[in-house]
Amino acid sequence: MSAVPTPAAGPLRAGIVGCGKIADGHAEQLRAIGRAQLVAACDREPLMTEQFQQRWGGMSRHGDLAAMIRGESLDVVHLATPPDSHVALACTALEMGCHVFVEKPFALDAAGARRILDCADANARRVGVNYLYNFETPALELQRLLADGALGEVVHVDLCYGYNLAGDYGMAVMADPAHWVHRLPGKLFHNVLDHVLAKVAPLLADPVSVHAVAQRRRPATGDAAIDAMPDELRFMLCGANGLTVSGMVSSHARPIGHTMKVYGSRDTVELDYAARTLVRSARQTQPSALGRLFPPWVQGARHVRSGLRNVGDFARHRFHYFQCMRRLLDDFYDAIEGRGEDPVTHSQILRVATIIDAIVVALEERR
Repeated sequence: MSAVPTPAAGPLRAGIVGCGKIADGHAEQLRAIGRAQLVAACDREPLMTEQFQQRWGGMSRHGDLAAMIRGESLDVVHLATPPDSHVALACTALEMGCHVFVEKPFALDAAGARRILDCADANARRVGVNYLYNFETPALELQRLLADGALGEVVHVDLCYGYNLAGDYGMAVMADPAHWVHRLPGKLFHNVLDHVLAKVAPLLADPVSVHAVAQRRRPATGDAAIDAMPDELRFMLCGANGLTVSGMVSSHARPIGHTMKVYGSRDTVELDYAARTLVRSARQTQPSALGRLFPPWVQGARHVRSGLRNVGDFARHRFHYFQCMRRLLDDFYDAIEGRGEDPVTHSQILRVATIIDAIVVALEERR
């Protein structure tokens, strides 16, 4: 997509649709990067917009997206609503001349994702998605290693994503059979698979073959909607380029993990997104027992260096929870202003949605 110049009459004007918990993250990072003035919030529930305004101040409250865009002359809309509303809301905003940043999941399926992307192209507007973990410090380091050829050809990737059902969000899903997560085609997994698959989408070539299995390990509750939701997922992907990917989404494995291991023909690295580290795998370079003595020390030294880098980021105020989202939004607003390309390409968004569709189909076929 070519760069779209934005009128230079003052700062960009942004509005948020959906005033739930994640909207606070959007508001916080918008204020931090200073690239747009947050002037309006919209939600069908008036109490939500009222509380959001009280937390962030300086904005008008609305119950209708189109009225908010017209009344506030918005340039950018952030969608923080449940995903079954994304297609209609995103297309409305795009057709009214706004750029749109969408919370994940981007859409319910690939057909919906394609509708949003086509609408953005037709209206020459930018559309982005909150694949924030691709902009975490170790992920950016991985991109540099791949670009430099330091890993060689990537032959396999292993992904792990833990989901804490005892956490605040997990308990909300488990306690409410009407929660929007239960309306997703992939239910619990659908809500996090964007985060998992977005990491490997740039590496895979279409078409991607998919195999998946799921199960529920927790005891039955007696509620049909709750008990119909699996909590363990395993999948295997194979791209047309021969790259294979194995993945696990787990609600029971402890400690709760968020990792990716990338196996290359020259070197292998492991990323820990929770610890914000990327560590190269130690290799045996000495013979026999002596060779087995040194790798743990080498690996330990590499973890220490990663820890020291994190200390430096902490001292420079670059270690807060949504640092990755801040970087992503900065790049997205660069694209809006014609100073860069889309930080997440349309092809990557569509590839993620297509793989999720295939995982959902694979799970349905195994029931």
